[in-house]
Amino acid sequence: MPNILLILTDQQSATMMSCAGNRHFQTPSMDSIAQRGQRFEKAYCTFPVCLASRFSLMTGRMPSEIGLHPPISISPPVSSKVIRNTIGNLFNHAGYDTYLAGKHHFPNASAEECGFSVLTTDQRNGCASVCAKFLTQRSGKKPFFLVASFINPHDICYMAIRSALPKINSSQDEAYKLVENGKVEISTLDRALEKPPDISEDLFWHKLCPELPINHQPLNDEPSMVKKILSQRQFRSIVRENWTERDWRLHRWAYGRLTEMVDEQIGRVLRALRQSGLEQDTVIIFTSDHGDHDGARKMEHKTFPYEEATRIPLIISFSGETKEGSIDKTNLVSNGLDLLPTLCDYADIDVPNELNGRSLRPLTLAQNDSKWRRDILIESTNSRAIQDSRHKYILYNQGSNREQFFDLRTDPNEMVNLINEPEYIGPVDALRSKLVKSMQV
Repeated sequence: MPNILLILTDQQSATMMSCAGNRHFQTPSMDSIAQRGQRFEKAYCTFPVCLASRFSLMTGRMPSEIGLHPPISISPPVSSKVIRNTIGNLFNHAGYDTYLAGKHHFPNASAEECGFSVLTTDQRNGCASVCAKFLTQRSGKKPFFLVASFINPHDICYMAIRSALPKINSSQDEAYKLVENGKVEISTLDRALEKPPDISEDLFWHKLCPELPINHQPLNDEPSMVKKILSQRQFRSIVRENWTERDWRLHRWAYGRLTEMVDEQIGRVLRALRQSGLEQDTVIIFTSDHGDHDGARKMEHKTFPYEEATRIPLIISFSGETKEGSIDKTNLVSNGLDLLPTLCDYADIDVPNELNGRSLRPLTLAQNDSKWRRDILIESTNSRAIQDSRHKYILYNQGSNREQFFDLRTDPNEMVNLINEPEYIGPVDALRSKLVKSMQV
């Protein structure tokens, strides 16, 4: 049985890697995993919010299976059966030494209850150092399963929160509590906001700082639920209404810098794995729980089922097996559903029968699967989405303009809602029917 190294980041969109074509920032550590393995272009989370997505990553289940939806303060209990079949418990019972370092964030169950020994709860440099030490000093005879779970680039959240504080009405607002308790996060953000030394303002804004995304402006027929959801956290509405073009661009700059910071931490873990001599016998999987809107539609944070928040990085590398530098550009992959079956496949562990995910291992071996899923479901706050290889259909629970339909082939930035266009009646009806059917299960 091979060792398993699962590396998680938080709030990292699929485009936030230089190997994915991002020209503003460099991620050599993430790129090195892609160079030795396979990257999936069409990989999505199950739900673009931390707790819900991480529930899926650990269980292989959709969050709706346990009624999980924000606000996270009222997340439902998780049954003992689901906890017994978390990825940590499955591997532990199969003879693996199972460890977690960094962020856990699972509803109503500790990391230990989910089958892991906790190496550290530090989610930054301490996580990297502890994981590196574990790998270089590893002496156990049993194979290990190590989850290295880093918090960044999640600290980008604090830019909008701090910016909006003077305009927030109530001192009891959650934003105040976050800033008051987030001293480490804010100091990290401040480092990310620093401009390069000895670079003129003109050069920074014209050459270095990312430009606004092409879909920066909100849709003219934006669903009313979008504004309602944004207003539930005041700072999100405030920055949408008040941030200048430079504010949004600086947000994109800091987001990239935070991604570079976590890439460096990942690099320390990967170097330790190589130095330990265990790399040849270790499956490495890198992914993130969800993305960030990153200025699209004048939004930051996550929540909505648009590409920026739902499409995430996913790379698998296993020396001697995965084809180096390969990219899967066609298959629809759900990291929340498919991660558990994939790792069980490598470890020869039986997958619980009731799960709907599939092992990605055959896809890394270039084995075409005619029965691979044709569409993928995504849940979100007050909405659900379904998409196939070309189209995406979004249905909000209520409000005006509650249906959206995008042609991702001609409009990858989701700028034109085609829900009422006559030539798309067939594809709209097909995806709408599938989504409604899934909600009745």
